Amino acid sequence: MNSNLASVKKYCNSLVEYSRRKTIPVQVGDVIIGGDNPIVVQSMTTIDTMDTMGSVEQTLRMVEAGCELVRITAPSLKEAENLRNIKAELRKRGCNVPLVADIHFTPNAAELAAQIVEKVRVNPGNYADKKKFENIEYTDETYEAELHRIRKRFTPLVELCKTHGTAMRIGTNHGSLSDRIMSRYGDTALGMVESALEFLRICEDLDYYQIVISMKSSNAQVMVEAYRLLVQKLEEEGLKPYPLHLGVTEAGEAEDGRIKSAVGIGTLLEDGLGDTVRVSLTEEPELEAPVAQKLVDRYNDRAGHAVIAAIDESPIDPYAYHKRGTREIINIGATNVPRVIADFSQLAEVTIKDLKAIGHFYLPEPDKWTMNDQGADYVYSGGKAISYMLPNGIREIIDYPVWKQLEDKKNRHPLYTLEQIKEAATADDLLNFIRIDADKLDGETMSILEADNLVVLLSTSNAHAMPALRRFFFELEKRNLRVPVIIERGYNITDEENFLIEASTDIGGLLVDGFGDGVMLSASTNDGLELLKLKNQTAFGILQAGRTRMTKTEYISCPSCGRTLFDLQETTAKIRKRTDHLKGVKIGIMGCIVNGPGEMADADFGYVGSGKGKITLYKGQEVVKRGVPSEQAVDELIEIIRNDGKWMEPQTIGG
Repeated sequence: MNSNLASVKKYCNSLVEYSRRKTIPVQVGDVIIGGDNPIVVQSMTTIDTMDTMGSVEQTLRMVEAGCELVRITAPSLKEAENLRNIKAELRKRGCNVPLVADIHFTPNAAELAAQIVEKVRVNPGNYADKKKFENIEYTDETYEAELHRIRKRFTPLVELCKTHGTAMRIGTNHGSLSDRIMSRYGDTALGMVESALEFLRICEDLDYYQIVISMKSSNAQVMVEAYRLLVQKLEEEGLKPYPLHLGVTEAGEAEDGRIKSAVGIGTLLEDGLGDTVRVSLTEEPELEAPVAQKLVDRYNDRAGHAVIAAIDESPIDPYAYHKRGTREIINIGATNVPRVIADFSQLAEVTIKDLKAIGHFYLPEPDKWTMNDQGADYVYSGGKAISYMLPNGIREIIDYPVWKQLEDKKNRHPLYTLEQIKEAATADDLLNFIRIDADKLDGETMSILEADNLVVLLSTSNAHAMPALRRFFFELEKRNLRVPVIIERGYNITDEENFLIEASTDIGGLLVDGFGDGVMLSASTNDGLELLKLKNQTAFGILQAGRTRMTKTEYISCPSCGRTLFDLQETTAKIRKRTDHLKGVKIGIMGCIVNGPGEMADADFGYVGSGKGKITLYKGQEVVKRGVPSEQAVDELIEIIRNDGKWMEPQTIGG
C-alpha cells in the first residue's frame, strides 16, 4: 500500500501546497488551454446538429452563461458538413467561440470536421475499434498488428489537424473501452490510460502536439485514479505534459449531478490538475457552465492558504482505492459504512419535528418512530442535552462539560476538546469523541489517539481544506494509528449550489482516497434556508458519490446531445418518479447507442435510445428487450427490475 513521494509528485506538484500543474499550451481558436492560462469552462449542445439555427441559438445561450468552448456532435458526414453552416452563422452574429466536433465511430466525419472547426474530440474506444463485449486472446505479435491498424486509420486525421491548425482531444471514457483494451488490461484505470496513450504516441511520432486529454468515468473513484495515473505515465514515458480536460460522465441532474461532479472534478483541482472543465448534467446545457465556473473559482485565491506541514513520503497508493483500516467502536470504523452525524448544536431546542429533517419520523397514533434510507446515525446537540428519548438506534453526542453532569448517559457520548481530554476525570466506557484541528500533528496529540474507545471529529479552518485534512490522515497512517475519524466541515451558506460544490470537494476528495469513517456538516446562513434537511441530504449524497455508502437509487444519465433520440430530461424525471425508492440500484439512462451499454457499464439496468420512439432495455450489459415503444418502456423497465428480484413497492412514511 506504500508508494514513495517521488511517484506521487509525478501526478501533482505538491500534496500540501496548492500548485497548478504546468502543461503545454494548446491553441483552440482564440482560446488557449493549459500553460499559464486560466482554466477554461466548456459544454456541449443538445440540439440536433442538422438544426442549424437551433444549434446557433443554443450556443449563444451557452456562451452568455459563461461557456468558452462549445462542443457539437458530428455522428456522420452530413452533421460534420453542417458544422460549416453553424460556424458561419455564429461568426455572422459576432460570436467567435471555438467549436469542437464530437466524434464517435466515424473517422471520415472527424477528418471533415478537422477542416471546419477549431478542435476535434475522438474517443479511442470507438474511433478505430468496435465494441461487442468479446474477450479476445492476443499475442504480442497480433496486438502489435492491431496497433499498426489503428495507426493507419488515425494518421490521416492527425495530418489534417496539423495542416489546418486544429486541436484535438483524445477522450477516453471508462464505459467505452474497446474489447481489445479490455482483453489486455481489463476494466481498469490503467486500461483507460493505455487507450489514450496508444493514440498519443502516434501523434508524437507525427510531431503533432496540439492535444488535450481526458479520462472520464461515471465513477468518481475510477475517474480520479485514471487522471492521476495518466499524469504519472506521461512523465514516466517522457511524453509532453498535455493539458487535461476534466469531467465526470453521466453525472445526472439536480443535486446528485452537482455532488458527483464536484467529488470527481474537485478532487483533481485540489491537487492542481485540470486545464479545462465540463460538468455533465441532464439539464439544459447553459446550466452547466455556471456550475463548472463555481468549481474553478474556488482556486482563484488559494495561493495564500495557511501552511500545511510538509510530508516526506505519501503513505498511500494514489492510483488504487484502499479504505483506511480502523478499529470498530460500536458502529463506527472497520467495515461499517461511514456514519452521518446531524449537527443540532446551533438550535436553542431540538424538537421532535427537527428529526424529520434528518430522516427520522415520529408517528403519533401508533406512538412509534420510523426512518427513511437517509436517517442520520448520530445527532450532535452541543452544550445541551435533548429532553426526550431519541428513536432506537440513534445516539447523541454532547459537549463534555454538559455530558458529565447527566444522570442518564445511555446512548449519549461526550465530545472533548484537546484540552478537556487531558484533564478529564471521567469518560464513557464505550465511545468518546475528540474534536481536533487538522494541524495538530504533534506526538502528544497522536499519543492520545491510541485510546481504544476514541473517535476523532476532524476539522480545519485552512482555506486549502481537503489537503489539510488529508495531511492529518497521512500522519495517522505513518504512525499506524487505527482511530476512526469523522470529517467535520463548516460553511456559511449564501448559495446552496456553492455549498454542494464546496462540501462535495472537501469531503469527497478524502473519500476517494479511502479516508473518513463519517461526516458531520455544520452550517450557518442568513437566507432562511432549511439547513437541517440540506445538510443531511448533502452528507448522504457525498457518501454515495464517493461510493462508500449507497442509500438511494443512482441514475447514470447522460447530459444529452444532438444524437439523443428522446427527451432525456423528461424521461429521467419519469423514471426517477417510479424508481427513486430502490436503495442502491443503479439505472443508466442513455440518449443513444454511443452512450449505451459501454457508458453505463456501472449500471444494474439500462434504458437506451435505439431509434425514433424506440428503446432498448438492458440488465447490466445484456440486452433484454429491443425496439420497445417509448410509451411502454418505463413499465417494461420496471418489469425487468421486478424479474431480477430488485423491485420493492414504494412505502409512504408519515410524520
